[in-house]
Amino acid sequence: MRWFFLVLAIVILTLMLGYGVRGAKFSGTPFELFPDMDRQFKLKYQKPSPFFANGQGARKPVEGTVPIGFSMPLSKKGGIPRSPLDFSVGNDYYNTGLFGDFYGKGFPVEVKLDAAFLERGRQRFRINCSPCHGESANGQGIVSKYWMIPPTANLRDPRVIAMPEGQIFWTMTHGKGLMGPYNGTVNVRDRWAIVAYLKALQKASTAK
Repeated sequence: MRWFFLVLAIVILTLMLGYGVRGAKFSGTPFELFPDMDRQFKLKYQKPSPFFANGQGARKPVEGTVPIGFSMPLSKKGGIPRSPLDFSVGNDYYNTGLFGDFYGKGFPVEVKLDAAFLERGRQRFRINCSPCHGESANGQGIVSKYWMIPPTANLRDPRVIAMPEGQIFWTMTHGKGLMGPYNGTVNVRDRWAIVAYLKALQKASTAK
């Protein structure tokens, strides 16, 4: 019986705390169980900020930076000039990995396969791919050890090894399954660099 009265007292106290102070005014900041990000430590547009010397919250872009999705201006000869910041701006093999409706095999003429290009691919692969696919592309990335997700694709599987370069580039561009597209975060040249490095990893895994 004593447990009944104890539970009853807890329930009554909870109801009093929940409903008893409704409409009351306080001079202090009220406690919020779920603030829902109503107040954030961030700079808002057209608002002052004491953090900067001039007191202005709005800042100019860092010199030389280009926002993602920025469309390069047309050249005098027509067309969009190539740059390291290209994010799939054309419909040719270099930008799509396709010849018409078919995946292309081999690398586009714009790509120069050398040691520097493979090193760039290794760096980009470790940043963008290895967390899920693993540094050796065996599908055992660090994410698989901490998250309850379906198995990540083993990129050294014979099925993936048989894929042409254009198909791997296309998959990276548009995403597949739980993997989202990388066409807005990894530029065209770096995607081809990742393809080149992956092909090197695949050959190394099958070498005798």
